[in-house]
Amino acid sequence: MAQFNYKAVDKSGKPRKGTIDAADHDKALEKLKSEGLSVTEIKDAGEGSKGFSLGKKKVKSRDLSILCKQMVSILNAGVTVITALDMLSEQMDNKTLKNALIEAKIYVEKGGTFSDAMRLNPDIFPPIMINMTSAGEASGSMETAFDRLSVHFEKDDALKGKIKGALTYPIMVMIVAVLVVIVVMIAVIPNFVDMFADMGTQLPLPTRIMMAGSDFVLHKWYILIAIVAAIVIGVKVFVATPYGEMLFAKAAINAPIFSDLVIKSNSARFARTLSTLMAAGIPMLDSIEQVAKMMGNKIFRDGLMNTKAQVAKGLPLSKPLKDMEVFPTMLVQMVKIGEETGNIEDMMEKVADLYDREVDLATESLTQAMEPLTMVVMAGIVGMIVAAVYGPILSMYEGIDNM
Repeated sequence: MAQFNYKAVDKSGKPRKGTIDAADHDKALEKLKSEGLSVTEIKDAGEGSKGFSLGKKKVKSRDLSILCKQMVSILNAGVTVITALDMLSEQMDNKTLKNALIEAKIYVEKGGTFSDAMRLNPDIFPPIMINMTSAGEASGSMETAFDRLSVHFEKDDALKGKIKGALTYPIMVMIVAVLVVIVVMIAVIPNFVDMFADMGTQLPLPTRIMMAGSDFVLHKWYILIAIVAAIVIGVKVFVATPYGEMLFAKAAINAPIFSDLVIKSNSARFARTLSTLMAAGIPMLDSIEQVAKMMGNKIFRDGLMNTKAQVAKGLPLSKPLKDMEVFPTMLVQMVKIGEETGNIEDMMEKVADLYDREVDLATESLTQAMEPLTMVVMAGIVGMIVAAVYGPILSMYEGIDNM
């Protein structure tokens, strides 16, 4: 089954939006029409996150984890879902999530289910949360479903935090380096221009480059801003294309310094999400599809969608995972053991814990590897500035000594 986002109008003329499960596009359209809806737009749910957009509001995994923990506590106290949604919406600080909960409460009050209410805002509530809630409603154990979701989102938030932490140091160093160069070009180099001009000699190449750069930054800064903006937007648009996304996915997996972190973080996410979904009673094929849609790397995402197709033909999960040639051998072997013992979800939870620790080690290794590299870059920048500023002065002193 696939998921489709739709916008429609009901018989009373009221606009409707949400997500529907169906075998294909035509089946989804047919199902919506049978419910008396006039469909104005329908597309695969996986397409929503691939386009290029600016300023799109998202709810963080941390906020969803807190929401799920609060929901567990409230439901365990015997409170109804409607009252729980009312209580949560009143105390929610995140305005986007607050409005979604209010909308969900109104929907449930009219007789709908909480999971269907979530489908009205697929950009806020991820598929794993919708499916887990639906499974909890069907089994009468919503508290268990939300408890598992809280752990899942908490681990996911921790994983994202580790990756961001590993990249923060080199990014900050590069930003400082760029600012230093700009300050030198604006505040230092202009003070030497007149002195260099009076020397009447051919200036060294580094000095001429810095003087030209200083003149450009001071008098044509708007062109520099336009170039940077064009590069940023161009890269984002290119990455949004299938070719660009695949190119960056391959680069991430094959990059000498970053590949280890990319592979292990995706392995942890795969194992954690698959374990959470299957433990909630979601069928394996649906679980694999939902995991695939959550993967940020296109190679992992496309490989898992192919894995779903192979498993549907009767192959064991471990076989297509091995054929992907991107997951570590350890993960594939653990999946195979889980298949032989009939307990894949517990095995995947152990694998997720293992690769969470591996991500910690990969993060430390990345930070240690980036420190000398960033120092070399900074030394190069400082060396170029020193050569540009003091090169002509040293040449002038040498000329005086030779007189």
